[in-house]
Amino acid sequence: MKAINIAEAGGTEVLHYTDVAVPEINSNEVLVAIKAISINPVDAKTRAGKGVFGRFKDQLPIIIGWDIAGTVVKVGSEVSKFNVGDDVFGMVNFPGQGQAYAEYIAAPQNHLALKPKNISFEQAAASTLAALTAWQAFTKQATITKGQRVLIHAAAGGVGHFAVQIARYLGAYVIGTASAANRAFVLNLGADEHIDYKSTKLEEATHDIDLVLETIGGENIDASLKVVKQGGTLISIPSGLSETVTEKAKAKGVNGFFFLVQSNGDDMEQIAQLLEAGIIRPFVSKVYDFSEMAAAHLQQETGSTRGKLVVTIGQ
Repeated sequence: MKAINIAEAGGTEVLHYTDVAVPEINSNEVLVAIKAISINPVDAKTRAGKGVFGRFKDQLPIIIGWDIAGTVVKVGSEVSKFNVGDDVFGMVNFPGQGQAYAEYIAAPQNHLALKPKNISFEQAAASTLAALTAWQAFTKQATITKGQRVLIHAAAGGVGHFAVQIARYLGAYVIGTASAANRAFVLNLGADEHIDYKSTKLEEATHDIDLVLETIGGENIDASLKVVKQGGTLISIPSGLSETVTEKAKAKGVNGFFFLVQSNGDDMEQIAQLLEAGIIRPFVSKVYDFSEMAAAHLQQETGSTRGKLVVTIGQ
């Protein structure tokens, strides 16, 4: 099968197209013929030697990627959730080796959900790591209650655009930061307020925040802590900032958490239900062919993508 692996960290030149054997499946796994892959910041960071690269540096070459949508072509002997021919989607083996940059993937059945019939493979692939991050942050790391003031940074981005929709669904008053160019987009997602982070100081634009989803890191953490009320919560998802977030938040009387999303089929089923009901809708800004993976990585690294980037394969 066609696949892309990396044998070292570096720029997009380390994305190596190769032919490898179709993976064998374990008893609790299904073999999925991949139709679409979603690209996330962690993909580009891992390729460059950051992200979760450290987990695999002694196992090179590796196939990276985690977000998939496709069709089940084989099931293990202990699989009960899926049958051959089912269309599925999910985030596979994160933060371990997902091996999604390929025509086929061996995926644990408990990392997948049935793809809703009302969305495309591209939309399904987009609604995996990013949507799961928002869902798990708001239902497991913290529990949003009706009327809470929730601040979402980078609200037009991959995680952010799902977070706005999910927080609104859970009953929050939602404030989203984004550029002025994305104001209408963020408000149309369901945000009650938009803050232009380029022209406005955060502490001058809002206050008394119950919960912040912080997706940028660095100085943005300090700015966010200024607007969280005592006893409030700040959840940070950039890698490598756990101690910084916890210590800084504690000093301010705020609950601070570092959060890394985990593969979870039950949560994927929750996402599937929200997609099927039209409660959340993915925004795919661009679709690339598998041969254009380098271009997809370069766009992801700009940090200015609205919604999600998707790569198609096997279509």
